[in-house]
Formats: sequence, structure tokens, C-alpha cells
Amino acid sequence: MLKNFLRLDEDRILVEQLRLVLRNVGSSVIPGFLLALLMLWILSNDSNAAGLGAWCAAVILSKLNMYLLARRHLAAGIAQSRAHQLVWMLILLNAVDGALWGALTWATLDTSSMTGTILVISVVAGVLGSAMSLMAPVLPVFITFVVAELAVVVAKLWTLGDPAYNALGLAGVLYLAALLVQGLNSARAARAAIELRFENTELVDQLRVETGIAEAAQREAEHANTAKSKFLAAASHDLRQPIHAQGLFLEVLSRTEQTQYQKELLASARAASEASSELLNALLDFSRIEAGVVKPQLQAFRLQPLLNKIEAELAPQADARNIVYRSRETRAVVHTDPMLLELILRNLVSNAIRYTDRGGVLVACRQRGTQIVLEVWDTGIGIAPEHQQEVFREFHQLGNPERDRRKGLGLGLAIADGLARMLEHGLSLSSTPQHGSVFRLSMPVDTAVPAAQTAMTQSKSRLLNARLLVVDDDEIVREGMLHLLRDWGCECDAAESIEEALALARLNAPDVVISDYRLREQRTGVEAIAALRVLLGESLPALLITGDTAPERLREAQASGIPLLHKPVSPAKLYRKLVDLQQSAA
Repeated sequence: MLKNFLRLDEDRILVEQLRLVLRNVGSSVIPGFLLALLMLWILSNDSNAAGLGAWCAAVILSKLNMYLLARRHLAAGIAQSRAHQLVWMLILLNAVDGALWGALTWATLDTSSMTGTILVISVVAGVLGSAMSLMAPVLPVFITFVVAELAVVVAKLWTLGDPAYNALGLAGVLYLAALLVQGLNSARAARAAIELRFENTELVDQLRVETGIAEAAQREAEHANTAKSKFLAAASHDLRQPIHAQGLFLEVLSRTEQTQYQKELLASARAASEASSELLNALLDFSRIEAGVVKPQLQAFRLQPLLNKIEAELAPQADARNIVYRSRETRAVVHTDPMLLELILRNLVSNAIRYTDRGGVLVACRQRGTQIVLEVWDTGIGIAPEHQQEVFREFHQLGNPERDRRKGLGLGLAIADGLARMLEHGLSLSSTPQHGSVFRLSMPVDTAVPAAQTAMTQSKSRLLNARLLVVDDDEIVREGMLHLLRDWGCECDAAESIEEALALARLNAPDVVISDYRLREQRTGVEAIAALRVLLGESLPALLITGDTAPERLREAQASGIPLLHKPVSPAKLYRKLVDLQQSAA
């Protein structure tokens, strides 16, 4: 057991234990001085004055030496390499100090009264007790002190030859055993506290490192996401330019005389152009959600006309795949944004048709309390439970490792989910692999009578009879716009810069301006329109067309307040917007 008492801990823990002991020295110096002087004052008499004075001086010198040693090592720091050497130094000094406190009995007991003897024994016992809290962190130092003090005291008691003092000496030996056990427990507690502090420090350091790694990974992920968004925006913009021009030329070509073979080729070319436009529009819809430029316009809305419209547009796709498309009649009126709801439903139904090879697709709704639940059922490939959350991530597709473009870009469900969250509508999925899926969209019931839902159409046979100014830095787009607008009965000028547009406007003032948003030299269509309005008046009707999908650019364009269309613009949509501008200016 003594061997375990004397075994020292590992260096870094030992350094902390020594630091505790040395710090305690400072708090014991002044009480030690005062106690030694008090004993000299109370117990001194003619027969012991010299010896007691020498004892008092020795105790004070011992305490002072211990204090100076502690102060020096605490100020300089305790090196692990010298920790064991310092332990042995403390053992030596405390052996002397313990023996000096025990020597109080040799200087006083022979000449003291019974009261003085009791006081001496009490002081000796008190010093032993205080030593536990001061020295127990370094157990060998504590053991050395108490053994040295009690050995001197017991030796004196045995020399007195009184049975009572002999019994007191035996009690001192038992007291030593008790002190050793208590000292061991105190040392273990001190060690445990030090280890816990080290563990906490290591955990904090580890957490700091892991936090740094996580922050670096997050920055890298954000950088990668930003780079991805910029790449997609740039690629989308550059792709939209020629596809937009292609659509314009195809529209002009469709108005010319053609053979049957040419009509078939033209129909195929327009189908390919429309397919490309759909993919790019999916990117645009997702970018608009990310940019936060989609603002819901909530109103009372009857579902049935929308179900009829979706069925009319998408049922032919189901027929082409030899699957059944059905939608159940409903009288439900909901409180939502009709345009955004149409986009959600279109994506859900398109997704159901795309991943269904047999059976069919059913669109139905039911009322549950104050909610209308719109459901899109399919008998398609289904989705495993572990993938049911992933399908709402952008660009995530199941069963399309070859990236077949006929299966889209993997944005439809991400768009539907983003719009549902924006509208605060619940969108959920239930699915069984190889048996099909059902998507459920929950919307609040609206008891108001909705306004008449009519589609505003314009006849393309009507000529516009207006002078237009087109501002675009892409030559092929300018040519396509000029051909199409002139075919609609417009007089047109086209410019590739703001300066050229102003020069043309001074010669022939336009009725309407159509400008691309992104122009050369980091200038924008907003600047071009503002400059033309300064020249021709603030009431000049204007239209922005952009191929940008970058969120910041979408927000900038949206904030301008100028009507905005996104490339590739279908000729029908462009025609309707020009008619609207003419009517509002009239």
C-alpha cells in the first residue's frame, strides 16, 4: 500500500498537483508565523525560553524558505522535466517542517502545566489536520510531513515514561493511519478534478478543431454552391439566347408557304425548341424561388378549371405512354395563388406521367376539416423510404443514371416543394416501390365566391401597327425580333447599345421599347429604358426580356418595376404582352 502512496502520477498531472501545493503555501505562511509567535508568547517561561525561542525562529525560517521556493517556481512555471526533482525538494523541506512542528513537544512538555500540554497537543493535531488540505494533492509530500511530525511527537511522549502519555503516543500512531487513508482519498479527489479539467480542455480543443473543420467544409460547400449557381446562371443565359432567337425564326418561318414535308420538319424543329425551352424554364422557376422574387397573390380559387386545363395539356403525354389519365370533378374553392398552384400541380402530374410505364395517373381532391387535399396518384416505379426526402432535392432523379433528357432535370419536385413551402401548403409523399406513389398538397378552404376565371386571349391575326425599338447586344436575337415584329405589322429599329438606341430614338421615336436586361460593358436594360424615358418621356411603354437566372439579377430586374419576360419567350406570350402595353398606354 505504501508503494501505491508514493507512486507519482504522469508528468502533466503531477505539474498541476505541484501547482496546487505551491499555491497553498502562500495561504499558510502568515497563519504559521502567527501560530509560532503565539506559542512562544503563551508557553514561554524561564526554563524553556531559549529553546522555545529557537524553535519559533526555526519554524518561521522554514515557512519563509518554503514561501520563496513556491513563489519562484510559480512565477517561472513548472517544467514537466523538472517536476520529479521538485517533488523530492518538497519532500525534504516538509520533512524538516514536520519535524519542527513536532519539536514543539520537546521544547514545552517538560515544563508546561496540564493546560499548556493540552494546548501543545491540540496545536500539533491541528497542524496535522491542516496539512491534509494543503499537501494532499502530492501524496508523498503529505505523508512525509505527517510522518515526520508524528514520529517526533510520539518519541517525546514515550520518553516521558507516563502511561497516559504512552497511551497518547499509541493514539498518535492510530491518528497517523487515519490521516494516511484520508490523505489518499483527498489525493484521488484532486487527481480526478485535474483529469476532468484536462478532459474538458481536450474536448474544447477537439470541438474547436472540429468546428473549424465544419466551418471550412461549410465555406467550401457554400463556395461550391455559389460556383454551381453562377455556372448554371451563365450556362442558362448563354443557352437561352440562341434558343430564344430560334423560336422567333421558327415562328416567322411558320407563316410562310411550305410543302407538307417542310411542315413536318418545322413541327419537329418547334417540338425540339419547345422541349429545350421547358428544361430552361425549369431552371428559371427554381432560380426565381431561390432569389425570392416570387410573391404569392392569394385569393379564392376554384380548382376544377385548373384540373381541366392540366388534363387538356398533359393527357396527350399520358396517351403517348399508353397509360390512363383521369381527374375527378370537384367543386372545391381554395385560398391560394392560382399561378403558383398551377406550377406545382403541373410539376407533380408531369413527374407522375414521366415515371409511370403502366396503369395510369389520377388527380383528385378531398376535404379534411378546413383543408382541401389535392392528390396526384400514379402506378409508377414508386420510391423507397430512404429516398422519399431526397426526391425533393434539386437535380435529384431516381432511375435515370444515363440522364435521359426526356425525364427532365430533376427540378420539378424541388420547385413544387419550394413553392408549397412559400405558400405554406403542406406537401407530402406516400410511396411503395414498384406499386406507385401519391403526392398530397394541403390547402385551406376558402368560403368566398371567387372572381370569374377567364382566359384572356388575343388574336394573332390582328396587326400591332406600332413602332418598336429593340435593344439587344446579340445580333441573332435582334434579327429574329425584327423579322417577327415586322411580320406582326410593326415598324422596327434595333440597337446593340444604349448610345445607339438613343440615336435611333432621336430619328424615330418608338411607341414601345423592348430591351434585353444584360447588355455589354456591365450595363442593363433598366439603364437603357431609363435613358430613353429621359429623352422621350416617363410614359414610354417598355418591356424587359432576360435570359438571366442568377438570383441577384432576378431580384434587380424584379425591383425595376418594368414588365419582365424570360428567354426563351414564346411568340404568343410576347404578342400578348405587347398588346397589353399598347392597351395600357392608350
